[in-house]
Amino acid sequence: MESLLCEKWELQPKHSSTEVLQRWRDLCGVVKNPKRRFRFTANISKRHEAAEMRKTNQEKLRIAVLVSKAAFEFIKGAKTSEYSVPDEVEAAGFKICAEELGSIVEGHDLKKLKLHGGVSGIADKLGTNSANGLSTGDLRRRQEVYGINKFQESEPRSFWVFVWEALHDMTLMILGVCALVSLVVGIATEGWPKGAHDGLGIVASILLVVFVTASSDYRQSLQFRDLDKEKKKISIQVTRNGYRHKMSIYELLPGDVVHLAIGDQVPADGVFLSGFSVLIDESSLTGESEPVMVNDENPFLLSGTKVQDGTCKMLVTTVGMRTQWGKLMATLSEGGDDETPLQVKLNGVATIIGKIGLAFAVVTFAVLVQKLVTRKWTAGTSLVWSGDDALELLEYFAIAVTIVVVAVPEGLPLAVTLSLAFAMKKMMNDKALVRHLAACETMGSATSICSDKTGTLTTNHMTVVKSCICMTVKELTKPEHASALCSELPQSVLKTLVQSIFNNTGGEVVVNKEGKREILGTPTEAAILELGLSLGGDFLAERQAYKLVKVEPFNSTKKRMGVVLELPGGALRAHTKGASEIILAACTRVLNSKGEVVPLDDASFNHLKETIEQFAGEALRTLCLAYVELEHGFSAQDTIPASGYTLIGIVGIKDPVRPGVRESVALCRSAGVTVRMVTGDNINTAKAIARECGILTDDGIAIEGPDFREKSLEELHHLIPKIQVMARSSPLDKHTLVKHLRTTFNEVVAVTGDGTNDAPALHEADIGLAMGIAGTEVAKESADVIILDDNFSTIVTVAKWGRSVYVNIQKFVQFQLTVNIVALIVNFTSACLTGSAPLTAVQLLWVNMIMDTLGALALATEPPNEALMKKAPVGRSGNFISNVMWRNILGQSVYQFVVIWFLQAYGKTYFEIENQPNSDLILNTIIFNTFVFCQLFNEVNSREMEKINVLQGILNNHVFASVVGSTVLFQIIIVEFLGTFANTTPLTMRQWNASIFIGFLGMPIAVILKTIIPMRS
Repeated sequence: MESLLCEKWELQPKHSSTEVLQRWRDLCGVVKNPKRRFRFTANISKRHEAAEMRKTNQEKLRIAVLVSKAAFEFIKGAKTSEYSVPDEVEAAGFKICAEELGSIVEGHDLKKLKLHGGVSGIADKLGTNSANGLSTGDLRRRQEVYGINKFQESEPRSFWVFVWEALHDMTLMILGVCALVSLVVGIATEGWPKGAHDGLGIVASILLVVFVTASSDYRQSLQFRDLDKEKKKISIQVTRNGYRHKMSIYELLPGDVVHLAIGDQVPADGVFLSGFSVLIDESSLTGESEPVMVNDENPFLLSGTKVQDGTCKMLVTTVGMRTQWGKLMATLSEGGDDETPLQVKLNGVATIIGKIGLAFAVVTFAVLVQKLVTRKWTAGTSLVWSGDDALELLEYFAIAVTIVVVAVPEGLPLAVTLSLAFAMKKMMNDKALVRHLAACETMGSATSICSDKTGTLTTNHMTVVKSCICMTVKELTKPEHASALCSELPQSVLKTLVQSIFNNTGGEVVVNKEGKREILGTPTEAAILELGLSLGGDFLAERQAYKLVKVEPFNSTKKRMGVVLELPGGALRAHTKGASEIILAACTRVLNSKGEVVPLDDASFNHLKETIEQFAGEALRTLCLAYVELEHGFSAQDTIPASGYTLIGIVGIKDPVRPGVRESVALCRSAGVTVRMVTGDNINTAKAIARECGILTDDGIAIEGPDFREKSLEELHHLIPKIQVMARSSPLDKHTLVKHLRTTFNEVVAVTGDGTNDAPALHEADIGLAMGIAGTEVAKESADVIILDDNFSTIVTVAKWGRSVYVNIQKFVQFQLTVNIVALIVNFTSACLTGSAPLTAVQLLWVNMIMDTLGALALATEPPNEALMKKAPVGRSGNFISNVMWRNILGQSVYQFVVIWFLQAYGKTYFEIENQPNSDLILNTIIFNTFVFCQLFNEVNSREMEKINVLQGILNNHVFASVVGSTVLFQIIIVEFLGTFANTTPLTMRQWNASIFIGFLGMPIAVILKTIIPMRS
């Protein structure tokens, strides 16, 4: 079966083409209920709509840009038509309507923008201030006029919709027709109420199946809805009432002033206020891969696009469904998530078994009819058909249909969704947000984790604890150390140092609503700004004292950032900050102990290099600060110089290792998962932290990105398996490492990332893990799982849940295939040999519910245990239906079949019921009862496929205990009280004990199988 599944039902966890998704749908031949079977799969037609919408947007923007360029040439000479403000907008206190704003930004209409007085004119008409933002007093009026920043979503489906969909099961509909015919014929021949019992029994069973199925599906939909809400939580920096703070993008209104940085998603349509080097990636909206430069000449920013480079302030103009992104999102949200590899594989299993079951059902019906016709021929009544004969024929047809109900394991692919929904909800509580369903199950197969250092293995709470300024190393662990440094440094050096810290930064020092000082920015920036404040610096005064001419923000390729300042006298000075050895290599001069600028000779260079290595050896993150005086000819279009700098100093930043990381790395190693550190930091810092975490071992290799890039393919083939640390790596190095691990070594790779440049590696990896706190929106969108607390231990928890999902689904498949095989063979052989089926339609419907919905609930929701992380990962080539599963399935199937055959052959003698008038009914009730208890005890067996102790932790899983308990209760009610509907009769205590004991014997038989035929999955 595995080879058959691999041949036709194989699906990649990520980036599957539409053709592949369509192919497996076309292969699904036997589908009882398409509405239910394909509910949690991608809506291919909606995806086509979204693709067409992107093409339209691309064409619209291209035309708009061309038209606006042409119009701009004629603005001065052309007469512009006056814009009249709608009365309701004017009454609300505004001077421009939403439609006009939309046409300006979406149409890139520079002519209209100029007509309204440019960006400042738009701000005035919106009643906002580009420095202080909106005031909270008029928010309600603003919402009424311009709308809210929310996208149209499909209405949540009620419970009754799921009931309606459950009723679309083809086999249940056929059984419903059978029940109706049975009622009509039964009442006509036997009268009311006796003639209605069989028909009403089938109707009651159908309703029970429908309501239990709908309840399970409705519960899943609620879990997915909660997770969708979590996925959509995006915050952005906004200035309101003069204060800058984070707020949800869904609270934005036209007139808001938004701060954008590298990796942010533009949250609404708007116009550029101020900023530097802003490059916008519009591919998500238009499909166009070429980034667009945004500045005063091209000030338009569109919702849903991404900031690829630079920083800026933006004025929001249009929100929600008035934007093209809003309309696109409404269509995209209906496109659904890609189905997972296990969903597709189990659809394959369901289809194959369904076809076998259909064949068995047809043959069973044919055999039963042939027996009936033969009996009537022998009796000489072949031409005389009574109502009883019609009812018997109808019963045979109902049995055949019910065999299809039991044989087609429709619940298999849905059990995947149930297990994933359960796991995703629990993982959310464990600080991991799953964005793509497939990541849940793929993570369980991971063989390699490539992790960032900063913030993932470390706490990301940074403080400057050492410095080397003016060639002198100083401790800065206590507040008095900063005061001492301040008094020892020459005033000129202190002034240059503070100037560098407060101007060459992506962070900011602000005063919050409570009047307290607050540092905004990355932990690294915050640590350096904290140093500047402790040296007596004033952030605001420093920023106002100099004019910013150019800013080159930090990115992980250059590993540096820089600014150009215009000093009060008109002179220009560039400051740079970044990776210590890169900045040191760019310096030709240094400040000595007297604060004088002197040439950087070999002795000084070696002293500084040793200082960097010493800091790094103490697991400190090292950064260098430097400056250079520029010629007067420098313009904002020129690039900041890459060399000729004067070194101000080196700082050592402490970022402690997170508690529990060492234990988590050890747990990964015991689970057969290799952990590698990939960082942009200094190699000595990386090695020190890696040793502390237990990642770098004696036989492992630490390598720098530039060296890695130079290696040939043959060298990489020998080197990559031994690499445990890669330092000074670029995003391209990370991508190359991941690609080689996946393709050359066939590993299942999980990768962490937080920056915009990590997106290619996150996309390439089998499982992309973005950081929830430090991660940019671009990284999060490329990821499959978001680690909300940025903690490596959470990644291990995700791996544990991934394994749990995989194993739980295997348990359920093992359980359901056993029921399928036994129910098919028992009814088929019985029909062929005796001319009747021991299990009636109503009884088979009850068995179907036990194995389908209730079985999935019980087995697919088992929480993970520590034993899961003591096994090797499945990897890319593991068989889903393993030899261990086949052993358990066939062993239990043979036992159950032998038992039921024995009861059919010798049951009347053993229970001494031969002479009783209803002996056939008693025996069939015993067989039905025994069969159900065999399934119940086999359900307990299925909790562990290899372990002998299957009862461990059984009471901790409340769902499992509840399902088993309620099944036993309903079984008692069916046998003892619903005999007229379910074709059963009350049993004696001896018969009950025998049924339970025979079911229980399946447990010691499972132990014998595991002992005599030991296997490893």
